[in-house]
Parts: sequence; C-alpha cells; structure tokens
Amino acid sequence: MNPESGYADLGDVRLHYVEAGEGPLVVLLHGFPQTHRMWRFQIPALVEDGLRVVAPDMRGYNLSEKPKGVEHYGVDGLARDVERLIAERGEQSAAVVGHDWGGIVAWFAAMRYPERVRRLGILNVPHPSRFMDGLTMPEQLLRSLYVFFFQLPRLPEKTLGAGDFAVLRAGFRRDPVRPGAISEEDVEHYAEAMARPGALTATINYYRALLRSPRRAQVGLKKIAAPTLVIWGERDRFLSSKLAEPGPLWVPNLRVERLPDASHWVAEDRPERVNELLLDFLREP
Repeated sequence: MNPESGYADLGDVRLHYVEAGEGPLVVLLHGFPQTHRMWRFQIPALVEDGLRVVAPDMRGYNLSEKPKGVEHYGVDGLARDVERLIAERGEQSAAVVGHDWGGIVAWFAAMRYPERVRRLGILNVPHPSRFMDGLTMPEQLLRSLYVFFFQLPRLPEKTLGAGDFAVLRAGFRRDPVRPGAISEEDVEHYAEAMARPGALTATINYYRALLRSPRRAQVGLKKIAAPTLVIWGERDRFLSSKLAEPGPLWVPNLRVERLPDASHWVAEDRPERVNELLLDFLREP
C-alpha cells in the first residue's frame, strides 16, 4: 500500500502527512526520532478494516515545517496541531493514537480538545502525571538522563549527529526485541529525516520546551473523557513499566495491555498484536 502524501496548513505551521482509506478518521502520531513511517505496519491493517488514516510528520520532523525557537514546541501548541489537523481534514473528531512523543501530544490533545478526540490510543508513554512522578523514582531517573542532557545547548545536536547519526542508528539496531523489526531501509529513512536542515534542533526542542515549563503542563492536566487504550512493551529501556497505568482520577475509562516480549518500539516489535489490539479497540461503539 502506498498512502497519498499531502500537506496541511495549520496557521502557524505546515505539516506533511500521509493518508489512506475511507471511513472514520484515525490520526497516528509518531515519536522521537521517527516519522510517519513508524506506522507502516498499522496503516494497511486499519485501512483494510474500513478506517481512514492520517499519519503526519510532527512539527519539526522530516518534511514538515520546522519553526525556529524552543517556544514553538510546547505541548499546548503540539496538541493544537492535532486539533487543527482533524479540522483541516474535514472531520469533527477522530480516534488519536500516539507513540512516545506522539503519545504525549495525544494525551494533551485529549485533555485540551475532548470534542475532537473520540478515542485515545497510547503506545509506550506514560500519562503526564505519571511521567513527572517517574522523575522522582531513582530507577526512572537513570533511564531519563538523556532528557536532561537534551537541555544543553548545541551539544546534543553534535552528539546525535556525529558519525552520520551513529548513536541513533545503533539504537534502532540494538533495541527492538524482534530481529529486523526496524530494517536497514527504515534506519536510513530516519537518519535522512534527521539530517534535514533544522530537524535535529527542532526535535530536541520538544524536550527543552517540556522541562522549561513542567509546572505549566501539570497545572493544565484534566480528566480524559475519551475511552483510552494503553499498549505497553515491557522491555522498554527508556521507560519503566511501573509508569504504564495512570490513576483512575485522570483516566476513568482505561484499558491497559502489556506486551512482555516487546521493546519501546512496540508497534514495530509486535505489529500483529498491536494491530489486533487497536482494531478491537477502534471497533468498539
């Protein structure tokens, strides 16, 4: 399947996306350091099941616009991108599914724009309240040291970009549980996307913006109205599985599915199981 490629003008940013299928809209949000390509196993399955799929390159990534300045990568603006993308595609609401940073944005989109997010799918990223709790846990603090490293100016870009993105390439080859889950062709695509002018700084700015205003993000937390599915690969070296379940106060209509044989890259490690869980969830009335 070759989804159609397009661009959405959302006011302050222009996003590239791929789109396929007809039916109720599902928006798929990738994380760091990937692109819409991470959903290559999910898009055909969702389309075959009668769904319309839109998978953008998040702002700052790949073919999407890359505004300069940390202030352009706060969670409120990123959530607004999702709200505007749904409207720009001509829909009133959508199921929103996000992985990693795409999951963080999906959480906030569901909180800020409950009328737009009818169902919420989250892959391997904790609810914002649990993430902040995690930073007080020694185990998670060690796993999150890279987040603090990313706060430095220029050095993170030099480190990640060195040797033609050797660190990123090594991670994609080492971390998945399933051999070949992320192929050499995939690795090359992600490296090329990061090599685009301004992309590395833009994508690291997500982390800089998050820690510059953590209290602001926490103050804005609201109960999630949408039915929510969390899929969690338990062999995630970045995030403790203790963070998978948010409290019922924040997410009252919650289902959590743990995959013991999957890494952080759960959609690629166990695509058939992830597809099965997503389709079952999205079919619910």
